[in-house]
Amino acid sequence: MSKYLLEIGTEELPYKFISSAIDQLKSGFENFLKGNKVDFQKVDVYATPRRLAVIVSGLEKQSKDEVKVIKGPIKKVAYDENGNLTKAGEGFCKKNNLSVNDLYLEDDYLHAKIVIKGKSIVELLKENVPSIVLKLQGSHFMRWADNDEKFSRPIRWIVSILDREEVKIKIIDKESSNLTRGHRFAQQNVVIGDPNDYVELMRNCCVIVDQNERRQRIIDRAKEEADKIGAVPYYTDDLLDEVTFITEYPVPVTCEFSEEYLKLPEELVVTVMAVHQRYFALHKDGKLINKFITMTNYIGDEFENIKAGNVRVVKARLDDAVFFFNEDTKKPLGEYVEALKGITFQKGMGTMYDKAQRLVVLSKLISKELGINKSSVERTALLAKADLTTNLVFEFTELQGYIGADYARVSNEPQEVCEGIKEHYFPLNAEGETAKSIEGQIVGIADKIDTISAVFAEGKKPTGSSDPLGVRRAALGVIRTILANNLKINIPNLINETLLLLPVKTDGDTVLDKVKNIAGSSVNRLSGKCGDEINEFIIQRLIIFLSDKYSKNVLEACAAVKNPLVDLNDYVKRVDAMSKFNSAQVLESANRVIRILKQDSTKSVNRDLFKDAAEGILYQQILTVNESLDYEEYLKSLEEINPSVEKFFADVLVMDKDEKVKENRLALLTMLKKKYDYVADFSKI
Repeated sequence: MSKYLLEIGTEELPYKFISSAIDQLKSGFENFLKGNKVDFQKVDVYATPRRLAVIVSGLEKQSKDEVKVIKGPIKKVAYDENGNLTKAGEGFCKKNNLSVNDLYLEDDYLHAKIVIKGKSIVELLKENVPSIVLKLQGSHFMRWADNDEKFSRPIRWIVSILDREEVKIKIIDKESSNLTRGHRFAQQNVVIGDPNDYVELMRNCCVIVDQNERRQRIIDRAKEEADKIGAVPYYTDDLLDEVTFITEYPVPVTCEFSEEYLKLPEELVVTVMAVHQRYFALHKDGKLINKFITMTNYIGDEFENIKAGNVRVVKARLDDAVFFFNEDTKKPLGEYVEALKGITFQKGMGTMYDKAQRLVVLSKLISKELGINKSSVERTALLAKADLTTNLVFEFTELQGYIGADYARVSNEPQEVCEGIKEHYFPLNAEGETAKSIEGQIVGIADKIDTISAVFAEGKKPTGSSDPLGVRRAALGVIRTILANNLKINIPNLINETLLLLPVKTDGDTVLDKVKNIAGSSVNRLSGKCGDEINEFIIQRLIIFLSDKYSKNVLEACAAVKNPLVDLNDYVKRVDAMSKFNSAQVLESANRVIRILKQDSTKSVNRDLFKDAAEGILYQQILTVNESLDYEEYLKSLEEINPSVEKFFADVLVMDKDEKVKENRLALLTMLKKKYDYVADFSKI
């Protein structure tokens, strides 16, 4: 078994491209080897800012021979009356390099088996590796120098080795060799004699090629550095990913800035350090301190210039923040609401001021439904978007909500309002925390439903990778907030109310055109079509969200009988009960009822028309199934009455010759089916 190493050395790659390149190279090599019937054990891909490396282990030296059956002309065309090959038959042989002995007849057609000899792995690598690399895709690919081919950054060197032998390839204008380069501040010409030595050789040259090892080193070294001062480093997965892909040999350095900057909102200071400068903020005893860790890509021992440079940069950013903070807080947050009139929410959907007014109305509706009477909810809804007009949020857009919450505190707004302003954006991502305050929950749901409704009303519903205004994330946010806090909110009603509050288009050359546009938009919304699309969209997000825990069949079966958005928590209870339910007999009975009925009877059951004892018994049993029970007990009661259902089918012919008796029996089965439908559509399970 052989091992192959490919290393593409480049100028510093964009960190966002590297993760994608790893996946593309792995799938590219695996598909190439499988497609050519070459056995291998695994494909490992390593990446740093300056190199992309692939190591294929357990590689066969030859692709397998392939036996292929080829079909020729029909017998009467291939042979003459004397049984000799015709020109057509001879042409078939010549084209496929066959002799007469290779031919045979099958289904009256000429056939032959040919063996396609396998190729050496060296030949296959030479033919395919350049194209695999050049198929890589990413943003801002360019042509470099006089070359026609595009790549993310200029290629500076290539290493291509199978076992201990070079496999010569050429990519764009660079030919491969056995020479690689170490860290920029370490040995530059490094001979790779064997792919087995690659990872360790590079480590000796201060290059940790394994991104997972490099990431763990960053975590460990940051903790070690922070432990020296009794602090804890702050980082997110995004920050770790970025630092991993901008360093080859991460070394931590602790820097210090003025304590004066700690007067700024903590989220602001952390964002400046983490998002804008890729620093690790430090906390001590739960509080942010005026120190941070930067991961350098440096192997020397002189760090004073590095420290000074990083402190100078962060000071400039924080000085900007101080200036904006002081300017913004010269007036209370409430005075920024009027300025929202200058910010467009979405084309055709008015301004952010219009949205803020809708949030007030929708929040009142939700509060009423939940039985909550708090002025803080309405105040939160009014001020939720006010910080969008401030200088600080304009500069640091990712801090919307956080800045609003701090400015609300400075403006002496109630604590509940401050928390609600911050939390109404929650959850910030699929795994993010949900709002804890009722203000944040209500206004957040109103905000997300308003955004989703506006997108659909404008005909911009998401398709494929398109997700206008993040409506998929918004739908998931609504679902998670309601489920996490056990809220009972009728989402379909809320959607309808939102659609009626949205502005309508008034574009047109004439008054008549404007009236037509208004009328058309109103009809579309009042007809229910738009609302139905939004309902279906959110239901699909709900099913996807819950499918990690529950079977998709059960999720769809429970959604089929009742709109799950009317009461999300009730829906989850039904799904949970059905997931635990295990009675093939009840399922069979339910499906038999569904098959017989075709459609539900509209008539009432008349006990005077019962001709068989089994009818009366079933009728009485159905009445014992109490919908006030919890769903698990309810399903048990369906199981308990199932013998009566089976006896009914054994003793009674539903399609009686007497039309009235038949209709009455169909009405009885409809009565039974409604008991099944209370939980789920059993035909989908």
